[in-house]
Amino acid sequence: MWSNNSAAPFLLTGFLGSEAIHHWISIPFFIIYLSILFGNGVLLVLIQSDHNLHEPMYYFLAILASTDLGMTLTTMPTVLSVLLLDRREIAQHSCFTQSYFIHSLAIVESGILLAMAYDRFIAIRYPLSYNSILINSRVMKIGLGVLMRGFVSIVPPILPLYWFPYCRSHVLSHAFCLHQDVMKLACADITFNRIYPVILVALTFFLDAMIILFSYILILKTVLGIASIEERAKALNTCVSHISCVLVFYITVIGLTFIHRFGKHAPHVVHVTMSYVYFLFPPFMNPIIYSVKTKQIQRSIIRLFSGHSRV
Repeated sequence: MWSNNSAAPFLLTGFLGSEAIHHWISIPFFIIYLSILFGNGVLLVLIQSDHNLHEPMYYFLAILASTDLGMTLTTMPTVLSVLLLDRREIAQHSCFTQSYFIHSLAIVESGILLAMAYDRFIAIRYPLSYNSILINSRVMKIGLGVLMRGFVSIVPPILPLYWFPYCRSHVLSHAFCLHQDVMKLACADITFNRIYPVILVALTFFLDAMIILFSYILILKTVLGIASIEERAKALNTCVSHISCVLVFYITVIGLTFIHRFGKHAPHVVHVTMSYVYFLFPPFMNPIIYSVKTKQIQRSIIRLFSGHSRV
């Protein structure tokens, strides 16, 4: 349809073969999106308003919640537009911009999980020096570094998308724009766009995961050196929330990677569903994990809502 018009809009795709029930499928998506916005929004309000949460651990959590909100607000408009309104067209520049934010925020999330691992390492390895090591200015520098890495490193593969000609089909395979999806539609040499993301994934997701694993080996070594069993349990308990978020994030990353690499013959619905799990499950679970596992946040939630009830 668009094969002769390089500047024509792209067409997003929902669940192929299930278009007749897209409006029903949109209901759980809408509920999940609202839950993500509410959960992460509440976390940000708590951390901003409760002085008991003005600590490095919660500052990093605030960046994580902001990243999850950013990812949600980036994908939500097109996903609901396709499923609820059957509006599939997206302008090319809007598509490339969405792709930029999707991939950069994913790298930011990986980086902030690494920063949170560093926070837990310092808290358990050097508890007496914790506040002198993780001073506010250092936390800000770490946070800024994580953001810069995410938003700068993804520029090289996204920029060429703006000047590539698109003479093939303009139909994308998801309800949002992914770099690997868009580049395949280009009628140009995409060698750089194929190689660069592989190197980038190795230097971000894979390297972050290895450093997080190494930090927890050192944490475990430190904890096992504590004489009291109660103190061991208390130290490890402060890491449970972070470990849970790390597992949720990297298991979905690994699952999506395996589907893309080795599931070429899997049904389209499997690819699409795994993509939605990757984009929705971590932002949905992170606020729940921290609300259930962190007593300070539980107390803040009680104070916030009991305060509202008295107004």
